[in-house]
Amino acid sequence: MKTNTVPQKGNLIAIIAMFFLFAMIAFVTNLAAPLGTIWKGTYDWSGMLGNMMNFLAYLFMGIPAGNLLVRIGYKKTALLAMVVGLVGLALQYLSSLVGGDVAVLNYGGQPVMLNLIIYLLGAFVCGFCVCMLNTVVNPMLNLLGGGGNRGNQLIQMGGSLNSLAGTLTPLFVGMLIGSVTASTSMTDVAPLLWIAMGVFVVALVIISCVNIPEPHIRRKGELEKRRNSHSPWSFRHTVLGVVGIFFYVGLEVGIPGVLIFYLSDSVASGITENAMAIAGSVAAIYWLLMLVGRLASSFVSKWVSSRMQLIIVASVAILLIMFAIYIPNSVTTSMPGYSVENGFTMAKVPMSALLLVLCGLCTSVMWGGIFNLAVEGLGKYTAQASGIFMMMVVGGGVMPLIQEWLAGKVGYMSSYWLVVAMLFYLLYYGLLGSRNVNKDIPVEDVPDPRDL
Repeated sequence: MKTNTVPQKGNLIAIIAMFFLFAMIAFVTNLAAPLGTIWKGTYDWSGMLGNMMNFLAYLFMGIPAGNLLVRIGYKKTALLAMVVGLVGLALQYLSSLVGGDVAVLNYGGQPVMLNLIIYLLGAFVCGFCVCMLNTVVNPMLNLLGGGGNRGNQLIQMGGSLNSLAGTLTPLFVGMLIGSVTASTSMTDVAPLLWIAMGVFVVALVIISCVNIPEPHIRRKGELEKRRNSHSPWSFRHTVLGVVGIFFYVGLEVGIPGVLIFYLSDSVASGITENAMAIAGSVAAIYWLLMLVGRLASSFVSKWVSSRMQLIIVASVAILLIMFAIYIPNSVTTSMPGYSVENGFTMAKVPMSALLLVLCGLCTSVMWGGIFNLAVEGLGKYTAQASGIFMMMVVGGGVMPLIQEWLAGKVGYMSSYWLVVAMLFYLLYYGLLGSRNVNKDIPVEDVPDPRDL
């Protein structure tokens, strides 16, 4: 079903702008997991807290972000997101300067310092930013592509830049930190936070100069008139897709996130030198493979449907992770690693790390496929649905936190059974759940009789 009502003139500029925002999303989001290794050295329970706060913001901002999209449009929502992102990054930088000797509460008999609280607040604010940006870029690219395979193709192309930024972020953090010691702190990554704030300023200027189509914007009076008994929740495939997004983001973040903790733990992984730098480098390969997968998908999406792509990659990912769980860590292989002292070297890592990294090829196409399938046929409800999807991105904070807890109870690799369960749900969604069984619901605006 074609839904493209946007004039073609200027579409290319708008598409490029959306691609740029896609990269910004990954740049901010992927700071959380590697930075968590710093805090984990001080607070054993805090490794995934920054990531959790980042994604928790989606739960609160998802619906408001969708409403902003309808009320003020794509461009103003994106600009507001940039300002919010600057505030969040500034707070994270502030955590490297103050509060390291000021206790604000006690948890499990251990004092929690002010700097951790400030960092978590910064991560939460950054979550508002990326939620708003995600709300803008996904429906906009789907719309500019006219929905269907072409819409999915543009989302995958934008996702390629998202993966590139995701590749570089943990690599840079690993290079700056090296090995995590008792003296490692946020001051070690302060240069990266300054770079991130500079990138946001540049993005703010660029987006302010770009003319972005506003097909979903409505005046307040129009919003009141167009209300009816239906909503995105009226569509079964959309509701099941919302659950799919929750699980997908959880496994996308959890696979490399827990892998970083696993490889950084020299006792569990057997890596005794520059463990954090190697862990960051290996995780970067996961995001690099997501880049490769999304580029490949952007080419094949003309011919292979989103549904078929989702079915294939979910099946392959299940097999890869199950093999990774069962292979003992005594079976090793060599993968590229980087440290400040030695530069790029081939590091010996457990074979399971390679299998988990290969999952990046599979997870790369899941977001675009799920979103594309879940909004197909929604028409005027698409913008509202985008806000709902962003709310469920909170799964990227909830599920990795649960997986980290499981890792502490049953071991790092056994915790990946949770990921396998989520993948089975996505396989079900591709096979059966993504079919639109509510085609009788009207999805186009009907003129109000009072306007006739």
